[in-house]
Amino acid sequence: MISHSLPPSLILLIGGALLPLVPRRARTSIFLLFSAAAMVGVTRLSYGQGLSFDFLDYEVVLCQVDQLSWVFGLIFSLITLIGGIYGFHVRDSGELVASLVYAAGALGVTFAGDFLSLLFFWELMALGSVVLIWKRASTASQASGWRYLYVHITGGSLLLIGIVMRLQTAGTIGITALTDQAAAGNWFILLGVAVNAAIPPLHAWLPDSYPKATVTGSVFLSAFTTKSAVYLLLRLFPGWEILVYFGVMMALYGVVYAVLANDIRGILAYHIVSQVGYMVAGAGIGTDLAINGAAAHAFSHILYKSLLFMGAGAVIYATGRSKLTELGGIGRMMWLSFGLYMVGAFSISGFPLFNGFISKAIVVSAADKAGYSGAYFLLMLAAVGTFLHTGLKLPYFTWGSSYSGARIERVVPTNMFLGMAIGGALCLGFGIVPGVLYGWLPYEMHFKPYTMGHIVESLQLLLFTFVGFLMLRRQLGGEKKIVLDTDWFYRYPAGWLRWAVVEGVDCLFGAFEHGIGRAVHRIGLLAANPIEVLIYRQTPSRSFDPNSYRLGIGGSIALALVAVVILAVWGMWTLG
Repeated sequence: MISHSLPPSLILLIGGALLPLVPRRARTSIFLLFSAAAMVGVTRLSYGQGLSFDFLDYEVVLCQVDQLSWVFGLIFSLITLIGGIYGFHVRDSGELVASLVYAAGALGVTFAGDFLSLLFFWELMALGSVVLIWKRASTASQASGWRYLYVHITGGSLLLIGIVMRLQTAGTIGITALTDQAAAGNWFILLGVAVNAAIPPLHAWLPDSYPKATVTGSVFLSAFTTKSAVYLLLRLFPGWEILVYFGVMMALYGVVYAVLANDIRGILAYHIVSQVGYMVAGAGIGTDLAINGAAAHAFSHILYKSLLFMGAGAVIYATGRSKLTELGGIGRMMWLSFGLYMVGAFSISGFPLFNGFISKAIVVSAADKAGYSGAYFLLMLAAVGTFLHTGLKLPYFTWGSSYSGARIERVVPTNMFLGMAIGGALCLGFGIVPGVLYGWLPYEMHFKPYTMGHIVESLQLLLFTFVGFLMLRRQLGGEKKIVLDTDWFYRYPAGWLRWAVVEGVDCLFGAFEHGIGRAVHRIGLLAANPIEVLIYRQTPSRSFDPNSYRLGIGGSIALALVAVVILAVWGMWTLG
C-alpha cells in the first residue's frame, strides 16, 4: 500500500515556521499541537513509498515506511510530545523552534528513502541541536556548541563523501543495506554515522555538550542524535561484525567514565555511550533477534534516558547546581523528582517490570545465540556498572548523602513533573506488557523475558552491585575535577592551532603593516629634508626650516660649476 500522507518531518517544520508568529503565551501550545499532529501522522502512515519527487535525474523519497522505520518514527514523535509537555514553561521561541527542527531532522532521517534527503535531514539535526546547546547562554555552552558543530560538520562531510563515492559506483541514491564491505564509499558512510552514534574515539562531543545544553534541550539531545544513528546502522550495516566489537567497547567504556564523572548530566551522557553500545552490537550481530533487540532497546532507552535527564533537569532548574559535590540532602525538598527519576533508574538498570528489563536482554541473548560468548559476558558485566552509577551513585549523592549547601531557588513547574510522570508510566507499561512493543518490531518475536532464569540472573546482578556500592560509596563520590577523554586530542593543541592559524597569522600581518608604515614615514621624512636625514642622521624636527642647512653662496657657486662641467663632459661624450 502506498502512503500519500504528509511526512511527519514536514509537519514539525511547518510548526517551527509558524511558532514565532503566534503570541508568546501560545507558543508552547503550538509546539504541542504540531508534535501531536506529527505523532498521529506517524501512526497513520502505511507501509511503502510516500511523498517523492524528481531532482537532477534522481528520485528523492521523503517518506518510505516499513516496520523498522515506523517503530523509530513512533518513539521519536512520542518523545517530542513528552518533551514539549516537560518544557511547556519555556517561552523562548528560538529554543522551541530549534527543538521542532531537531525532531523534524530525526524523523526525516528515519523515513528517508534516498541518500540525498537523508543528508539534508542529517544536517538539519545538527543545526537544531547546536542551538539547544547555545541557548544555555553560558561561556561553557558557547564553546561546547562550537566544538559540537565542528565535529558534526566533519561527520556530515564523511557521510557526503561516502554518498558521492557510492553514487559513482552504484549509480543510485536509493537507501538499501550496504553489504559490500570492500567498497570504500560504504566505509566513509559508516564513519559519518559512527560520529553521530558516538562510537569511541569519535564520542567525546556527547559528554562535552549534553551537560551544557538547556534543561529541556538536553531531553531532546538524549533522544535523537545517537538513536537516529542506531537506526541507520540497523538499516545500512546489519551483520558488519566490526560493530559487535565496537559495541561491546562502548558498553564498557561509557560505564567506566560515568563512574568517574561529577556532573549529573555528564554521568547520564556517558551512559548514553554505554547503552548505545548494546544497540551497535545488535546491528553488528545482524540476526533477526539482534535487530529486534537493538530496535526495542533504542525504543526503551529513549523513554528512560529522557526521564533521567528530566529528573536531573528538575534538580538543576530548582537549585542551579549540577555537580555531585555541590548537591546532596535535597531528598525531602524534591521527593517527587527523586521518585520519578528512580523509575528511569530502575528501567535502565534492568529491574523486572520495567522496560529496560524486556529490551536489553534481547541483545544479550542474541549475542549468546549467535556464538559471541565473549560479547555476551562483557555486555552482562556492563550492566553492573549501569546500576552502580545511574541507579545508586547519582541519586545518592544528589538527593541523599550529607547536606552540601544546595538550596531550592525556584519551584519546579507542574508541567515538568507531568512530562516525567508520562515517561515513567510508559517505562512501567512497556515493562509489564512487553508484547505491545514486541508486536511493533521488524521481525516476529518469540523471546520471553519473564523466565525464572532471567529474573534470578538480573536480581543477582542488581544485588551484587548494591552490596558493592554500600562498601565503596565513599570512594565513588564526585570529585572537583575535570575528567579528560579523547577530546584531549583536540582540546590541548587547540591553543597552538589557534595561534598558528589565526593569532600567529594576525601578528605576522600586523608586523608587516607596522613595518610598511614606518618605511613610508621615513621616506616621507627623506623627501622633506634629505640633507638632515642622510648627512646628519638626526630625527628631523616637526617644524621644518628650509634655511637650517642651506649652503652658503660660495658653496652654491662651486656646486653649480661642478654640475656644469659634468653636463659639458657628458654632452661632448654623447655627441662626439
